[in-house]
Amino acid sequence: MSGAVCEICPHRCRLQEGQAGFCGARVCRGGRVVCDSYGWLTSAALDPVEKKPLARFHPGAGILSVGSYGCNLRCPFCQNYQISMSGKRESGMLYVPPRALAEQAKRLVPQGNIGLAFTYNEPLIAYEYVRDCAKLNRANGLLNVLVTNGYVCEEPLRKLLPLIDAMNIDLKSFSPDFYRKIGGGLEDVRRTIEISARAGCHVEVTTLIVPGENDSPEEMRRLSEWLAGVDPGIPLHVTRFFPRYKMADRAPTPVQQVYALAAVARGALRYVYEGNC
Repeated sequence: MSGAVCEICPHRCRLQEGQAGFCGARVCRGGRVVCDSYGWLTSAALDPVEKKPLARFHPGAGILSVGSYGCNLRCPFCQNYQISMSGKRESGMLYVPPRALAEQAKRLVPQGNIGLAFTYNEPLIAYEYVRDCAKLNRANGLLNVLVTNGYVCEEPLRKLLPLIDAMNIDLKSFSPDFYRKIGGGLEDVRRTIEISARAGCHVEVTTLIVPGENDSPEEMRRLSEWLAGVDPGIPLHVTRFFPRYKMADRAPTPVQQVYALAAVARGALRYVYEGNC
């Protein structure tokens, strides 16, 4: 079978010349798969680090947070669907090469900036851009953060990890069926959490509680017990869903349900935080 295979995420898209992958951000050019979104930013802001969310990593600091476009999952409840589900021609973008981004991060240090956070859409589909920016940012003495769905192949993950200081990884459910519905795989995300935490990266995990989808106490018990088996000190953010994208007709998660599920998680984990409440 002809075509080039993308090795970044477990979809391993086989692409013909000029064809874009499932994520919309990687394209076959000259017989190889390249990052078509390289340097193209849709969003940039100096955010509190707690907004990533990271509760136990330099609290009180700010971090220059940037995003591009595209995603390798298809969550019907996506909070940033305007950029994650859009293509290059649909998004209002600015081209920012790695050196310019690293210099901007350094300029913002007097305003409390500690580095760069790659977030808003799925950053790992722009693997080469994240890598190149992270190298320059690290050389400036600043920190690198990934906010990711964790759906990535092991080899690129391991190559990138020495440059990454902290990650917030979405663990969207503890059900393989749930992950199949959104075009991903539970085992792949679990592996990302295990590898990253055991590599010494600061890891926090977020689970968005979607009513009727992943909101049972039994699922939260299994999720939190598995996470505690990796490290009971990994912070878990149990987060409230609000109607968005293809689930705009759903009701928000009841606040008391978020608190009840967080209490279940505290049976296994040291640090559990309720979000969006």
